[in-house]
Amino acid sequence: MLRVHLRPLSMMLQCIPVSARLVIAGKAPVAPGGGGGRRSIHAGESANTWRKPEAGRLKLNFDGSSKHASRRASIGGVYRDHEGGFVLGYAERIGKATSSVAELVALRRGLELALENGWLNISIEGDAKTVVDVVKKRASVRAAEDLRQCEEIAALLPLLDDGDMAVSHVRRAGNRVAHGFAKLGHGVAWPRVWRGVPPDEVIRYLQRDVEGK
Repeated sequence: MLRVHLRPLSMMLQCIPVSARLVIAGKAPVAPGGGGGRRSIHAGESANTWRKPEAGRLKLNFDGSSKHASRRASIGGVYRDHEGGFVLGYAERIGKATSSVAELVALRRGLELALENGWLNISIEGDAKTVVDVVKKRASVRAAEDLRQCEEIAALLPLLDDGDMAVSHVRRAGNRVAHGFAKLGHGVAWPRVWRGVPPDEVIRYLQRDVEGK
């Protein structure tokens, strides 16, 4: 049965300094300050269904949406705990953007929300394989706006993880909740954040994910 949190979690974990940067447009990783530990990113195989994170970790699923004709774009994402309980969801319009930029902005916004809430022990999952591969250092980007978003993501990642971040790709069927929030983003007048109680439009997908369907 779907469980939701009536208040956001307060996982104020100590941030462990790490040295990591994304490989962007052929640049080699840079270790800030020349010292510190190196972040270990666990790259799981692509999954067909949503999988719960390990106990003590929150999982971010993100998604971006861009309409082909108008290029009007929106983003969305969701945080859930190790039991599949809904913690937080977000959605907003971002103007005109490509699908790749929308996906990157969706991830960046999700990371910003983690920092705002003090959630440092998170895992990341999305259905845009290129974006996931960039985070896992298996791909690079060249378009200017994609590059700018990647640089902002690269600056956020070391502030968040505990030195052992899990990053995974899931096929669309396993990213339905995040997709639902991104779809909601097209219709909101201002950025929205749901805490503890999800909107009706995504409840059935949350339930299916908990049941492993």
